[in-house]
Amino acid sequence: MLFSRHGLLIPSVISLLLTGSAFADDDPRARARDALNTLQGWYNPQSGIWDSCGWWDGASCMNTIADLAALDPSVMDTARYVFNNTFTVGPVSNPDPGPENKTVYTRDNQPSTSVNASLWLDQAYDDDGWWALAWIGAYDVTKDGTYLELAEGIFESLVSAWGTNCGGGGLPWNPTSKYVNSITNELFLSVAAHLANRVTGRKQYYVSWAQKEWDWFTAQAFIGANGTINDGLLDNCQNNGATVWSYNQGVVLGGLVELNKAAPNDTYLPAANKIAKAAIETLADSNNVIHELCEPQCLPDGTQFKGIFIRNLRMLQKASPHDLYRKVINSCANNIWNNNRNEKGQFGVNWAGPIVAVVDASTHSSAFDALVAAVAASDT
Repeated sequence: MLFSRHGLLIPSVISLLLTGSAFADDDPRARARDALNTLQGWYNPQSGIWDSCGWWDGASCMNTIADLAALDPSVMDTARYVFNNTFTVGPVSNPDPGPENKTVYTRDNQPSTSVNASLWLDQAYDDDGWWALAWIGAYDVTKDGTYLELAEGIFESLVSAWGTNCGGGGLPWNPTSKYVNSITNELFLSVAAHLANRVTGRKQYYVSWAQKEWDWFTAQAFIGANGTINDGLLDNCQNNGATVWSYNQGVVLGGLVELNKAAPNDTYLPAANKIAKAAIETLADSNNVIHELCEPQCLPDGTQFKGIFIRNLRMLQKASPHDLYRKVINSCANNIWNNNRNEKGQFGVNWAGPIVAVVDASTHSSAFDALVAAVAASDT
């Protein structure tokens, strides 16, 4: 039997060992199960997140597990274990509970009685958004309404931060900063749009916020001349020309897909396709493998970014199929498996290989996202 590094048996490992191994060959599901099994070697039952990665990375790891469980029910025991345990103990890992902590109101504008969303808030609004999406993912595969209510509560905290010096809208990066960055606002869009498709009786409320965010976002200078999204805005609200990170090209795709599902509009998917194609042109090599501009040294955060791009590209591929997206997904997954895997079955940051830098739960879970996307691509 397989035990975690902390001496506890990981649920469903027998199923994982039977269906996934280091010799999974060309079976996308077996590869993804094997990657999950390896990732769980980092999971810390006492902290509720994965050793060697940070607070927000933990939310991303959980989201990836939820995505695989939605595609492969054989891993549901492991997914439920992670969700339940992280929900219970995860707040102890919150590194910096921030000034945005307050009573969170949900649904009928009443204080939440079953969840305390403030436990999941730290001093960065983007981190809050990652956790909201993670709990939405957990809700999607378990239908446990407590998880959805937690995501609603986190979103209400984000709503209270609305309004910057750039056009009077959007969110700043954190409660003590005036920096207006792309990822925070893309996450706000995506969380609102996801909730619009899931919360009974409040669809229009969330649609309105998602549309308000997107209208504001497109009126600002986030998108550069080549169609990719830069990191954020200067104090004068002009594009700061900072790094074209892959996750800034990704989260917006999922947000637009969900918004188009909630409130169909003939501009949302074309806008998403334009961003996706520009990102691939900028970030993919000649073999259609996505790279981050920081490679091979992308710590502490950049190691997570590419998986988020592929996760959201997968959502766009489902809603608006394109041969290019399928090629990128499959090429990334195949190169990760064949060229970017060490003897322990762990993945590094350079998806084209070889492994030349630190391997940890962040680099591994990011690559794991690509393997999950390849499972989805094999189903269509």
